[in-house]
Amino acid sequence: MLKDKKFIFLGSSVTYGDNGYSFIESLVKYENIIVLKKEAVSGTTLVTLDDNSYIPRMERIDKNLKPDFFICQLSTNDASLSLPIDKINDALEYIIQYVYKTFNKKVIFYTGTKFDSKEYNRMVDLLYKLKEEWNIDIIDLWNDTDMNNIDRNLYNSYMKDPIHPNKFGYDKWWTPKFIKALNDILNRCS
Repeated sequence: MLKDKKFIFLGSSVTYGDNGYSFIESLVKYENIIVLKKEAVSGTTLVTLDDNSYIPRMERIDKNLKPDFFICQLSTNDASLSLPIDKINDALEYIIQYVYKTFNKKVIFYTGTKFDSKEYNRMVDLLYKLKEEWNIDIIDLWNDTDMNNIDRNLYNSYMKDPIHPNKFGYDKWWTPKFIKALNDILNRCS
């Protein structure tokens, strides 16, 4: 049960949501989770390009926080900018190690749903290699058959654009997947 579990979220616009409403606010509404930190800045990358990139922002999160879960978005911006896969790998490994060392937690990465991007597909594949190496968890919406085979009209009602859900999409489409995946992870760890 997710009630009263404490979360830190790290990501970009997909984590930020539709006018600030994403699956995170739905988790608060439906599951009564506690959000210790929602560190989400649109347009940012895993690879450090500036002070708003994932790693500098992660390093500014209060190290005294005690999350039950640390959830990190696999940023679509790295794919859109065609950043080198080895630099993305380095950033992901740094995040994994930092979170474990600082918060004594495994990172749970999540992917977006399918959109037309070979680069992002390579990033998802990379995440699975890291899963084997580092024993991380992945909430994989990219390869989720149910997520990708929904009716086209329903899909259009859920999405603002090919990458970003709208509030309705987060609430009715993404959040049930997050609830199930997080409960599965919680049960596995108990």
